[in-house]
Amino acid sequence: MSAAEKVLVAGAGPVGLTAALVLARRGVPVTVLEAGAELAGESRASTFHPPTLEMLADLGVVEGLLARGLVADSFQFRDRRSGTVATLDLSLLAGDTPYPYRLQCEQNKLTPLLLDRLGRLPGTEVRFGAAVAGVEQTSRGVHAVLADGGRVRGAWLVGADGAHSAVRRSVGAEFHGMTYPERFLVASLDEDPRAVLPDLAPIAYVLDPDEWMVLLRTPDHWRVLLPTPDGTCDRGELARLPGRLRGLSARAGGPALAHASLYRVHQRVAGTFRSGRVLLCGDAAHVNNPLGGMGMNSGIHDAVLMGGALADVLTGEATDEELSDRAEERRACALRYVGAETHANWERLRAREPARRAALVAELRATAADPVAARRSLLRSSMIESLRGAGGTR
Repeated sequence: MSAAEKVLVAGAGPVGLTAALVLARRGVPVTVLEAGAELAGESRASTFHPPTLEMLADLGVVEGLLARGLVADSFQFRDRRSGTVATLDLSLLAGDTPYPYRLQCEQNKLTPLLLDRLGRLPGTEVRFGAAVAGVEQTSRGVHAVLADGGRVRGAWLVGADGAHSAVRRSVGAEFHGMTYPERFLVASLDEDPRAVLPDLAPIAYVLDPDEWMVLLRTPDHWRVLLPTPDGTCDRGELARLPGRLRGLSARAGGPALAHASLYRVHQRVAGTFRSGRVLLCGDAAHVNNPLGGMGMNSGIHDAVLMGGALADVLTGEATDEELSDRAEERRACALRYVGAETHANWERLRAREPARRAALVAELRATAADPVAARRSLLRSSMIESLRGAGGTR
């Protein structure tokens, strides 16, 4: 394949590097343009669902990721006052996937594996310190316009440059949705909450009408996610955090913290995932709340499925119309599945009316007690269902 058919990828996060690797493995020349001086070191997303692990296995990086991660074979719902409500066993998916579990591993442990694999393939280039500020298109190709005034030419461009995507803004794609009324506070603990909660699963969703919580075990820390009122001082919220987490530690002052930060959370989907010769993937195309760990996973699914469709077009195995269809399938998945599921998770955790809470607890317990119902629920929460019959691998 000629250099004239080179694909540019904006962003060297897990989504951009996955898209680049998918293309390069098909013989497509690829140049990745990354704004940072090196790969991002923040941990950010930390859950990998079964179909994502299947895709990463096909790309040759799953073994390295498994060696760095922690297998979570179950997750649970808890009540802040009464303890465990229901535990769901992911081994019920053993007939559906070779990876019947969630892998807990920070995304910054995946990107070096992807970069290493990409660097072994011919026709690939990764340029750091190359922030894409905009895109110019013609009928025959695209130019990535860099923040320093430079220009890079390609036949196509994949925008994987995050929630504040310059690529998305440049092509004029709308980004409709909502912003959640509270901020989310994420903290990493320097101690194990199982010292006071011995029945705690590796992933726990804590139901509470006033202050829900999510607890996630990662290889290096336990991570805690809490809602935080809007309009309050960040410094004050961080100062009162140890008191809010006192129930997770035997220490009088609350658990030791390795890190904590506050951020706003949005639920938005781009008006189109394809604009001419530009494709949008991951957070550049859709953002959602982190409850359920679907953001990075769905972005990787975008990269594999849309990247594969673009490679099919470039190798003459598919039509331009089929590429558009795949982009629309991924947009529909973001709207009808990922966004809907993560928003439902938020509503479930914060349910306030006693009757609604009682019904929810009864439903969760009944689901966990029935293997058929539990498997059906797990197919959805593990994202397997989102790929079936929607241009996925099943």
